[in-house]
Amino acid sequence: MTVMAIPRFERFFRAAAGLDVDKDDLERYSDFVNTKLYDLLLLGEVAASENGRDVQHLHDLPITKGLQESMHAFRRLDEDVDLQPILDQLAIRPQLDRPLDEEATAQLPTIVGAISYALARTFTILDPDLKNPQAEHWERAFQVFDQLL
Repeated sequence: MTVMAIPRFERFFRAAAGLDVDKDDLERYSDFVNTKLYDLLLLGEVAASENGRDVQHLHDLPITKGLQESMHAFRRLDEDVDLQPILDQLAIRPQLDRPLDEEATAQLPTIVGAISYALARTFTILDPDLKNPQAEHWERAFQVFDQLL
């Protein structure tokens, strides 16, 4: 299941970080975004539970200062990320006990965009001269996110 079409995916990474990605990178990108979004939702569920609510509010999601800044940067890029494949992918994961409220649901595309933007920028932080990420670059970037999210 892919998050976005190949040309949109390539254009997004070029605009976000000057990177050349190709269709071979799309599956690992999609898996990464789906996993990280689900991780955020799981943590949001814990926060909602601790606050005695049956639904998750936007402020329950662990959106850090850096992710917030990536949300703003993503909005400035004016690139679309198709949410439907993400929702489809989340639907096959174990159901969350506390669903998202309308505000949090409405912010999912921006959150996914921010995760995507942060991922693209992470490549250039790890290797400023990088133009075409290879498997080892993807793995290193994923390891950084696993430490932080």
